[in-house]
Amino acid sequence: MRLKIRAALTALATISAVVAHAKEDIVIGLQLEPPHLDPTSAAAGAIDQVLYANVFEGLTRFGPDGSVNPGLAKDWEISPDGTVYTFRLQDGVQFHDGTAMTAEDVKFSLDRARAEDSQNAQKALFAGIESVEAVDPLTVRVTLKSPEGDFLFNMAWGDAVIVAPESIANIKQAPVGTGAFRFEDWVQGDRIELTRNADYWGEPVALSSATFKFISDPSAAFAAVMAEDVDAFTGFPAPENLPQFDADPRFQVLVGSTEGETILATNNANPPLDDPGVRKAIAHAIDRQAVINGAMFGLGTPIGTHFPPHHPDYVDLTGLSEYNPEKARALLQEAGFPDGFTTTLKLPPPSYARRGGEIVAAQLRAVGIDTEITNLEWAQWLEQVFRGKDFGLTIVSHTEPMDIGIYARPDYYFQYDNPEFQTLIGTLNETADPAERSRLLRRAQRIIAEDYVNGYLFQLATPTVANARVRGLWKDAPTQATDLTGVYWVE
Repeated sequence: MRLKIRAALTALATISAVVAHAKEDIVIGLQLEPPHLDPTSAAAGAIDQVLYANVFEGLTRFGPDGSVNPGLAKDWEISPDGTVYTFRLQDGVQFHDGTAMTAEDVKFSLDRARAEDSQNAQKALFAGIESVEAVDPLTVRVTLKSPEGDFLFNMAWGDAVIVAPESIANIKQAPVGTGAFRFEDWVQGDRIELTRNADYWGEPVALSSATFKFISDPSAAFAAVMAEDVDAFTGFPAPENLPQFDADPRFQVLVGSTEGETILATNNANPPLDDPGVRKAIAHAIDRQAVINGAMFGLGTPIGTHFPPHHPDYVDLTGLSEYNPEKARALLQEAGFPDGFTTTLKLPPPSYARRGGEIVAAQLRAVGIDTEITNLEWAQWLEQVFRGKDFGLTIVSHTEPMDIGIYARPDYYFQYDNPEFQTLIGTLNETADPAERSRLLRRAQRIIAEDYVNGYLFQLATPTVANARVRGLWKDAPTQATDLTGVYWVE
């Protein structure tokens, strides 16, 4: 018996030693570097990729399966008419500078996001708010102008995180949030470093530190992972290398779905692209599968509208814009362009855009449409295309969840103005009945597909290559984020 006890104690000590020596730091590779670090004043998903859930938190938050869960609000009550949300906040929450997070900070954040001079890229999420009241330090009452079926969903976006007025002046360079990690350092052009927040109000994280390393070149990304200079690379930009990693026992390969509708975005106010017939011709000139095969090495699902195929309300409308170059040429002739025309094609850094852009340009050239390609860095793309609307065509993946409502904004960068669609989205926002919401969503998908607002290419897949001993990484991407709060190492 004494020997058995001794053996058990020895085994326990061995297990404890392994646990004690498990790694607590991690290096994450990302292709895109954020332009700055304020998720509430830019459209760049690269900001959320680093900071969402790690540094900043909202009233609600997305889970890895896309569910909406409590965040800084532990629970809430909704009035019978659906217009008043009373949020009860988590107790004992502190910002990283040591100040308490209270209802006043929630009021400040929501009022700032919906203000007339707001720079929030998703300002429309907050347009339905009538008022925000700090009832007491841990209670917030939000009154809406009318019921919004997606309000709790909207509050989970990275654009709706809670910030403090004291830290706004420096938020773009030194973000101060409430999350499980604190911002430590940003060496621009290289990396961002986070450290564990010892005073975190919620479940403590396993990692003591995390470094996000920015590697834009796909070949360099491959080399960095293979040399184990990074422990994981989310959104790995060289899908042609995935089989090699999959065959190597040092690594694991996760291929998941995203909310990223990858589109040939079209400036609907820029002649001749303001002509639906011309846009329809472009749609029929594109071979989606060739783009998926050539740019993504087969990773991606063809789409015919701006909606994710994994959603139960998705309608397969790819048949409305099947690849048919002869039909594209005929449509151009009908529109008054028998010899085609020339437009711009401005491409941001991701591989799907740069590689896909070359393929799309060749396909358009085959029907008489010449494109002047310009490769832009993200800051340039945001300035010229997203804000300046100075473009004809561009390729970008819209990774925000359930974002078909952007087509109801005439001032959005592709400048689509359809009163019928705007009315439909307004009705959808006020509808809570699931069956009616489903009907409206299906109708919305068809309207934009039949108007050929953009060229709909594919739903972006998200490949992650990681050390085989890393656990807790998200496989799917219900929002553009690298949530490290559940990540840990095993030996």
